[in-house]
Amino acid sequence: MSTKQESIKLLIEEYIEANRIGPGDRLPSEAALSQSFRVSRTTLRGAIRQLELEGKLLVKHGSGTFATRPLPSIPSSLDRLYSIGDMIRSAGLREDEQLKSIQRVSACPPDIASQMELSEHEPMIVLERTRTADGEAVAHSINWMPEKLASPILEDGSFSGSLFQSLELQAGVRIVGAYSELTVPNDHDAHAARLLQQPQATVLLLKQLHYDELNRQVLYSLDYVRNDIFRFWVRRTR
Repeated sequence: MSTKQESIKLLIEEYIEANRIGPGDRLPSEAALSQSFRVSRTTLRGAIRQLELEGKLLVKHGSGTFATRPLPSIPSSLDRLYSIGDMIRSAGLREDEQLKSIQRVSACPPDIASQMELSEHEPMIVLERTRTADGEAVAHSINWMPEKLASPILEDGSFSGSLFQSLELQAGVRIVGAYSELTVPNDHDAHAARLLQQPQATVLLLKQLHYDELNRQVLYSLDYVRNDIFRFWVRRTR
């Protein structure tokens, strides 16, 4: 971004604040803003594009440019195991979920069976849900659990709340750690696409094998998370 565009970006932010433009409110047209700030439309568009990437503006072609309310980033250390719900709440955001499906499958897919050291004939329960922060989708999880361990928490065919807590309280399975692989999903991953509704959104995929106090592999998770919201870090020493 050029110095001129950076200056115009700050002017737009000041304009939004001074005029009390809230989330969902439309800004004046590009022509009006260009004239007001006495800059070219090319320079203005560069500044607007940067604000869009930061989640502060939303450009709808044919409709206009709208103010948004960007969510704060959610920091998480990779050397500590937190549930997605815990991470959302720790940032002071309202956590909610959308249950997509609960399935009982008679066989475990070969790749997951290999990860969990199970037979491919092991009956499994698959839980899929989208997690939201202040009403905005920020994570999508697919959880694989052996039916013999997880059936107590899904007896009525529904589920909500903390999976870690439910497994501990209802199934006597206390998750104490996980092996986590951080990857980037491919461009055709339909699960990642669920989270790409905002122009600034990018997605990471956490492949996680969770184990309990007896070192049993009890839960395999595919956790898609918005990388513009969840900020992961790890302390490295020499």
